[in-house]
Amino acid sequence: MILPSSCVSGDEVYSTSSSSVSLDSSVFFTETPSYSTADFLEFFVVNVGGSRHVLSPDLLASHPETRLGKLARCSRESALELCDDADFLENEFFFDRNSQTFQYVMNFYRTGRLHVREELCEISFLQEIQYWGIDEHRIDACCRERYHRRKEQKETLDIQREFEPEDHDEDFVGAAFPALRRRLWDLLEKPKSSRAAGTFGLLSFSFVVLSVVNMVLISVDFEEGFEESDAGFDAPLLSVVLEHVCMVWFTVELALRFLCARDKAGFSRSVPNVIDLLAVLPFYVMLAVERLHGESAELVSVGRVVQVLRLFRSLRMLKLGRHSTGLKSLGLTIAQCYEEVGILLLFLAVGISIFSAVIFALEHDVPATTFTSVPAAWWWATTSMTTVGYGDVRPDTAVGKLLAFLCILSGILILALPIAVINERFSTRYFGLQVKETAAQHAEMLRMLERGSVGGVGVNLRDAYARSVLEMMRLHGEERASSRSSVEDDLW
Repeated sequence: MILPSSCVSGDEVYSTSSSSVSLDSSVFFTETPSYSTADFLEFFVVNVGGSRHVLSPDLLASHPETRLGKLARCSRESALELCDDADFLENEFFFDRNSQTFQYVMNFYRTGRLHVREELCEISFLQEIQYWGIDEHRIDACCRERYHRRKEQKETLDIQREFEPEDHDEDFVGAAFPALRRRLWDLLEKPKSSRAAGTFGLLSFSFVVLSVVNMVLISVDFEEGFEESDAGFDAPLLSVVLEHVCMVWFTVELALRFLCARDKAGFSRSVPNVIDLLAVLPFYVMLAVERLHGESAELVSVGRVVQVLRLFRSLRMLKLGRHSTGLKSLGLTIAQCYEEVGILLLFLAVGISIFSAVIFALEHDVPATTFTSVPAAWWWATTSMTTVGYGDVRPDTAVGKLLAFLCILSGILILALPIAVINERFSTRYFGLQVKETAAQHAEMLRMLERGSVGGVGVNLRDAYARSVLEMMRLHGEERASSRSSVEDDLW
């Protein structure tokens, strides 16, 4: 067998034992390709994404639970189950994985410590180390907190996608009336895309507020407050007219959004759109019942049910979250902090149970006491621990008042525990949503520049694009400063 000039024979390699093996050197051809098991385990060449590493079996055997540790102890037949390909003539094993992440895996074998650099994606890093058989709990303490914090951000994004699907840009290429549908979609869904869209968004917001206020006014008995001649108009009739106008607006808005959407199924599954449907559907059900059957007495119970359904109009307030970054951040924070909220409720439940039982034992013998049973004392313990203190139920003895003081103090301490965590996550979500909205505006400006669209009167698209870039950079800077500040506080 004739070796190429670029190859190095096995005899030459083993004759220079003092020289180190280069990662870029050619690998060990011999004229007799028959290896024993001992020869097979003398060295390994691990090729990860084109990056070659020469490793010793002793180094890999130091962590036998990992993929490479198993590779160092397995036979040739089972080795192919642990790698993507292998060249047993050269003792080279191929892995189609991320070579950059493997540097940290190599460092783990050498030092026994696993570190994560800030620029790496935590989820991608987790997938890689799981492939190599390394548990994420082996991450060193200096990187562990940052890693878990970034991982929680990914979980928050999953929650955000569940409650609010990604704001993807509708593609109307090949659809009927693409230009018209594009303009309507931008008008309805992107209030910052133009002045007309901003005006429409403000008008939609006004109708939401007007509908909720009108719903409250309908429940007021105007006949007792003032006569028709004093007001100059029929107040109940005006409320009915306003209700009809608001419902027509909501219906037209929802219908236009549905007609413009390319993915009708995805549009129907969207939580905000389901809320819109629940806000208008009871109105038309009630209208149909009144038209078909009038005010007959046998439909009184049905009318009451429909009246209850009409309360779904208040769900329209949730639609305000589309126009408010703060409301979005609050909803995402509550959804993310369900564990902290659960622990808080558990602490409150334990405290309420203990203090209600003790106060009942102290106060039940007092004449005319309001603590007639332990369940009756639950109300007192709840209002005391939450620092509400209605005063309708209160202890009379000195020992009972001392216990009430301890109950209130315990409630203050328990309620204060999760506030720091919730505040930190709210700030993180708020900055994240601001960056997302600015990035969306930045992308919209870029698309308008590519299409050669002309901005509104007095609007320079290039200037607006530059401002959006500067705003996004500013938000990124504030987010990083906030993250560094929170990390320093945790270290102290």
